[in-house]
Amino acid sequence: MKRPHQAQLKNYRWKGVNSSGKFVSGQTLALSETEVRDKLKDQHIQIKKLKKRNVSALTRITQRVKTKDITILTRQLATMLATGVPIIQALKLVADNHRKAEMKSILAQISKGVESGTPISKAMRTASSHFDTLYVDLVATGEQAGNLAEVFERIATYREKSEQLRAKVIKALIYPSMVVLTALAVSYLMLTMVIPQFETMFSGFGADLPWFTQQVLKLSSFTQTYSGITFLLVTALVIAVKVARKKSFRARLFSSRLGLKIPVIGTVISKASIAKFSRTLATSFSAGIPILSSLKTSAKTANNVHYQQAIDSVYSDTAAGMPIYIAMRNSDCFPEMVLQMVMIGEESGRLDDMLNKIATIYEFEIDNTVDNLGKILEPLIIIFLGVVVGGLVVAMYLPIFNLMSVLG
Repeated sequence: MKRPHQAQLKNYRWKGVNSSGKFVSGQTLALSETEVRDKLKDQHIQIKKLKKRNVSALTRITQRVKTKDITILTRQLATMLATGVPIIQALKLVADNHRKAEMKSILAQISKGVESGTPISKAMRTASSHFDTLYVDLVATGEQAGNLAEVFERIATYREKSEQLRAKVIKALIYPSMVVLTALAVSYLMLTMVIPQFETMFSGFGADLPWFTQQVLKLSSFTQTYSGITFLLVTALVIAVKVARKKSFRARLFSSRLGLKIPVIGTVISKASIAKFSRTLATSFSAGIPILSSLKTSAKTANNVHYQQAIDSVYSDTAAGMPIYIAMRNSDCFPEMVLQMVMIGEESGRLDDMLNKIATIYEFEIDNTVDNLGKILEPLIIIFLGVVVGGLVVAMYLPIFNLMSVLG
């Protein structure tokens, strides 16, 4: 089913007359004019003038709904429904206390839909693309089974764990990225500011410089002359790669596979993909969604195109009547431990439990890897910095050492 187009937040300036006959005016941030009119009608304000204006970039950023906001909303709904608060009242309570205008608008639209008799799953699908296929399907099963509170609890737990997993992967990527960027920045400063000073000094020696020093001086000269052009070319290359990834499935698949081959980081990404797949499949299957639909949803929520393709092949083989663990083995993407646990889960009728255990094991392993990342990468970083920065320093001091030995 096609996802709804995400409406943009607008600033509605209005003038009207209140119930006392007094002229009033103001402005309201909302996703639609209908919502503003409904709000003012509830306040017994008769609108005389209503103008729509674009909001500033800052307002759009601060009022934008993020993944974490939907997770918090889900946890709030789960808690309130568990204590017996009706769904419409729960939605209105969250909306009244939320600071983001976009979330208020989304919740108002959902509330209006539910009040008019629309199932909440359908109202959520229509209201915003923030409620993905998995979310909506799980809510629909909860409605049919009459256990919405339990389903919202399950969705909240799933989303919280997924966000924790994503945060761990980002944490794993930040450390090496910062080291590489720092090394490049130091090298650039040395090549453009420090080494030219040495070059001036060497010109008065009147002697041949060592080969290594000559190459570094050439690199310094090249960097000073072409650094601007090089920066533009690198920027253009990054943009081209992004465009290629956006338009071409093959480009996305190639870059995903390349990312999995990076030492240490590739392992973290691979384990995170398997953990996400296992958690998604377990959550949807245990909620009563058929296994084939669960597999299709799991493929859509996979963060890595290589694993997305593998899950699609698992779906095709399972649809043809093959057991899941054999289909997973045929995809050649899953470790033997995962295959064994899925096989046990299938044969014992406890597939969701085993999938949750797989996710927990891999999340624990990612935790350990991220926590020990400094120790794992330290030798590599020392070698990298030694070769890059140390090489530049040695190149500059070689002529001085040679001169001192001649004078000696």
